[in-house]
Amino acid sequence: MVIGSDEYMVTDLLNRREKAAVLWAEHVTLNTARDRDDIFGQVRQEFTEDEVVELTMICGLFNFFNRFMDSLKIPLEPQDEVNKIKKSVQLDAGKLHDYLAAMLAEWPAEFPEPAPD
Repeated sequence: MVIGSDEYMVTDLLNRREKAAVLWAEHVTLNTARDRDDIFGQVRQEFTEDEVVELTMICGLFNFFNRFMDSLKIPLEPQDEVNKIKKSVQLDAGKLHDYLAAMLAEWPAEFPEPAPD
């Protein structure tokens, strides 16, 4: 899926709250408030006002951090880690499969609603 393409809005991989959270993150990141005044209403159907504020703060924090690091050309990863990734030309499909199977085994069937506090 590609963020900004609306593919995530039709997938069965995300539930309604997750789709609304991605929509809000995209809205905050791309600053689409001037172009679209319907996003808040869509997101508000899935989240309380307090949750929308918290989502906005998290999006803003990550946007700030990413822009800060990019502007000052500070690498997010140490260069030796980046070099390891660049040198890696083959992925062991068996290890990837085992890792994903282990993650899925621990993944809850349903996530609880957020605590009211």
